[in-house]
Amino acid sequence: MAIDPRKLRPTQLVQLLNSTPLGEVISERQLHRHRSRAGLRIGDGKTVDLLRYTAWLVIERHKPKAEPEGLTGYEAMKERARARNAELSLSGRDIGELPAVVNAERKAQAERDFRFFCEQYFPQTFHLPWSPDHLKVIAKIELAVLEGGLFAMAMPRGSGKTSLCEIACLWALVYGHREFVALIGSDEEHAANMLDSMKSELEHNELLLDDFPEVVYPIHKLEGIHQRSAGQLYQGEQTHIGWTAREIVLPTIPGSKASGGIIRVAGITGRIRGMKHKRADGSSVRPSLVLIDDPQTDESARSPSQCATRERILAGAILGLAGPGKKIAGLMTLTVVRPDDMADRILDRDKHPQWQGQRTKMVYAWPANEALWDKYAELWREGMRADRGIAEATEYYRAHREAMDEGAVIAWPERHHPDELSAIQHAIDLKLDRGEAAFFAEYQNEPLPEDVPDDDLLTADQISAKVNGHARGEVPIGCTHLTMFIDVQAKALFWLVVAWEDGFTGCVIDYGTEPDQKTAYFTLRDVRRTLAMAAPRAGLEGAIYAGLERLTDRTIGKEWRRDDGAMVRIDRCLIDANWGQSSDVVYQFCRQSKHAGIVIPSHGRYVGASSIPFSEYKRKRGDRVGLNWRIPVVRGKRAVRHVVFDTNYWKSFVHARLAVAMGDPGCLSLFGRKPDQHRLLAEHLTSEYRVKTEGRGRTVDEWKLRADGLDNHWLDGLVGNAVAASMQGATLFGTSTLPARPRRRLRLSEIQRSRA
Repeated sequence: MAIDPRKLRPTQLVQLLNSTPLGEVISERQLHRHRSRAGLRIGDGKTVDLLRYTAWLVIERHKPKAEPEGLTGYEAMKERARARNAELSLSGRDIGELPAVVNAERKAQAERDFRFFCEQYFPQTFHLPWSPDHLKVIAKIELAVLEGGLFAMAMPRGSGKTSLCEIACLWALVYGHREFVALIGSDEEHAANMLDSMKSELEHNELLLDDFPEVVYPIHKLEGIHQRSAGQLYQGEQTHIGWTAREIVLPTIPGSKASGGIIRVAGITGRIRGMKHKRADGSSVRPSLVLIDDPQTDESARSPSQCATRERILAGAILGLAGPGKKIAGLMTLTVVRPDDMADRILDRDKHPQWQGQRTKMVYAWPANEALWDKYAELWREGMRADRGIAEATEYYRAHREAMDEGAVIAWPERHHPDELSAIQHAIDLKLDRGEAAFFAEYQNEPLPEDVPDDDLLTADQISAKVNGHARGEVPIGCTHLTMFIDVQAKALFWLVVAWEDGFTGCVIDYGTEPDQKTAYFTLRDVRRTLAMAAPRAGLEGAIYAGLERLTDRTIGKEWRRDDGAMVRIDRCLIDANWGQSSDVVYQFCRQSKHAGIVIPSHGRYVGASSIPFSEYKRKRGDRVGLNWRIPVVRGKRAVRHVVFDTNYWKSFVHARLAVAMGDPGCLSLFGRKPDQHRLLAEHLTSEYRVKTEGRGRTVDEWKLRADGLDNHWLDGLVGNAVAASMQGATLFGTSTLPARPRRRLRLSEIQRSRA
């Protein structure tokens, strides 16, 4: 019976070679090298491969030489060389027998115990004692992997949340708990870094090699040359290892629970839908576990539209990865950057109860003795300024530690640097070093509220909750005025229609953009359907003009149904003409439009405390003046009357109307029954905050955009509608306008003299 060197153990190979005249097979130099290597490093993988190769040469040389059938001479020699090379290639590609499991008892115990798995196989990663928060998180991870469900966790930066999730993926795969794991990061590069971390463990972790040879040994046999994966064999069959920048496919080994396990990476805004893997046997497998690590960046956290987009992807594309009729298990690590960002909303169990959000902190209770810690902070800052470090502050803490620690409750007592005495000192140092805003966001998962001087403003949730039950586009029966405002932007027109009663009780009955964006949440920056796309042959001005025509025909040109069945039309439409590039085209449109009697250009003016108020405006002949608005007489090329109004006053006015309780006179409400449908509108309406300032003997609300860059176009639209309603005669009780001066009748001779 022929001897197969691939099935011989290293000691058997050495016995075979020692009993064979190697000099007849290979040169003296090769013989010396082979024997020295075999004697010195018999356990080394490369040496064993060398011994197998030499043994094959020995066996081949001593086999009887039979001429290939039908071939003689040179052709027979070529065929023998081809067969020898093929056999040599096959021998080099086959990994041979798998090593035995070193500690089967340890392997079996870790199968259902994630904490034990982490401690036994990754002692360098998890070398500190666990905190109570860690144990809670580990229990949730274990439940999600073994039983299913979704789990989101926000832990202080540096607490090992990403490492826990990476090891959870390996645990799920090597035991066959899950056969396809998807790694989702804030972008693809972020996810690829996590995949590289797992690759490093599979290639270099000797403890995993000891107990999981069916998974790790074929990977070790690649010896870092990943191109070998396509041709690797085990017992003559391909292992089908996949080892690319975006994917790992574990080896297919008979009897292995992890055979063909898959890890694939993607960015949250990349190609996620339809993720699946086709196996060699023709079967398709979809992800059954998804790991999402910090799905938002600092930039996206400050953009409500990006937060909403990622939240929508999470609810749709990611949770649907398992395919129709199947639920996916999910682990998500988060860092809360700002209030109401994506992470903050996911962790809110009222908004996303399915994610079982777990929010942990570094410090659960701060020390009671603030005076001692204030002195510590002074010493810390002085040491940093003088390049002496924290040694003096640490000595002060050492001398007063008992009093300074009183009242403190820290999550992880073992977490501190070697030059620090305790975890509470470490937390204080981090707060001093990073600043309170960064510390409370990254280490407490409780970002500080934005610095808004006025706390009386309604929140977006409060505004969106002011729904009145009317259908979209339906005018309430008590309303006598119907107004509209169009905010002109280069990409799109933002419009809003409001129905008003004479006493300024109002209802937003419709709003949107031209062109319609066909989505519930977007910002001007990421508008997909633009004016230019709707008028591809026109320039900027032409696209705006065409957009105004389409929009006014659709809104001003139609009748709106009142809830008593009567049909009404829009009385007044203001069009924003403040933007320099669009001013001329807005004036041109208002002059030439078939709705010229209804549309009018408008200019909002920022009237601060130090500015001359509208009430002190010296009215000129021909001017029309109202409550903090005026329509001046016009001359020159823009022979179209326009309205100018005080934006600060009218923004305070509409926010006051929004704050009025439902049912009271002067209340401003929104159509519909579902508050969630007005989330984007509510964010526009809360995009600015007011600061009370004093000047010229008066106090004025000055409105400023928030630092997070929210769009404010529908806020401008609501303000413009209120101005239009005032122009049409709506009056709030207690407000007054400038008294109208009696018009003096002019003689013809006076008119002729003025024109001369």
